[in-house]
Amino acid sequence: MKLFRITREKYAEKLEASGRTNRWNMEKQYVIYASSSRSLATLELVAHRNAIMEGIKYKMVIINIPDKNNFIHTVDTRKLVIDWHLLENRYTTQKYGSDWYSKRSSTVLKVPSAIIKQEFNFVLNTQHPDFSEITIEGFEDFNWDKRLL
Repeated sequence: MKLFRITREKYAEKLEASGRTNRWNMEKQYVIYASSSRSLATLELVAHRNAIMEGIKYKMVIINIPDKNNFIHTVDTRKLVIDWHLLENRYTTQKYGSDWYSKRSSTVLKVPSAIIKQEFNFVLNTQHPDFSEITIEGFEDFNWDKRLL
């Protein structure tokens, strides 16, 4: 399976995580977020405009996920509160992701996009023993359309 991630050029060569809190993880949990398509990766970053800086070179990183049993766990949204996608309810998604991270039952967590619930993002646990099987397949230059900035 191919996943897509937009990042600054200087960070594109390695799959490293910052450990910062986000929608599906808590502080000091080292995960990488990726999307199922180039367009969703773009939209997700536009939603986080403070991550986009003019004058900085960006790359679209193409990530290869092995097709193996138990490598990906899919979130059961029925176990989340109804408005899980709202920012004020992110503690529920952080708890879900934090529990998944700690259990290490899978390397990747498939999560619905909070922007387009029918599409998916993926959370990669860099501390999972099988994380080394996830590879970078390639890079593409990524230039922001000024209408999105």
